[in-house]
Amino acid sequence: MPGIYVSRRDTTPSGDVLTTFDIRMTAPNREPALTPQVEHTIEHLAATFLRNHPQWKERVVYWGPMGCCTGSYLIMQGALESTDIVDLIKETFIFIADFEGDVPGATPRDCGNYSYMDLPEAKKAAKKYLEETLIPIEPSRLTYPE
Repeated sequence: MPGIYVSRRDTTPSGDVLTTFDIRMTAPNREPALTPQVEHTIEHLAATFLRNHPQWKERVVYWGPMGCCTGSYLIMQGALESTDIVDLIKETFIFIADFEGDVPGATPRDCGNYSYMDLPEAKKAAKKYLEETLIPIEPSRLTYPE
């Protein structure tokens, strides 16, 4: 189900812990996946927001789309839990849902497929995720089902 899940934790050779989060926006194989254009737009907007977040930017390692187009992965430095980043993910998706203007990095210089974007649909998907999953977040949406 849509939610925020710890997908894995890894320890680097230097001893740093990296936590990979599954930012699941649609229910796999039960509801329509996001289009690749929507995923690409969300990638640009979320990565920009997270890399500039005053509290979290130093811990953000990576944000990128899932190949199955049901959400994105967020890799952060530290042994974190889903509950630790709920507010951060809410802020990220508010930023996306409210975004106006040119998508950051959507230029030939910065992106290998810069015109492969759909901002209106990305905003709709972000709003849906906020309203249906993030704002009323339930404990069952923070831990993978057993």
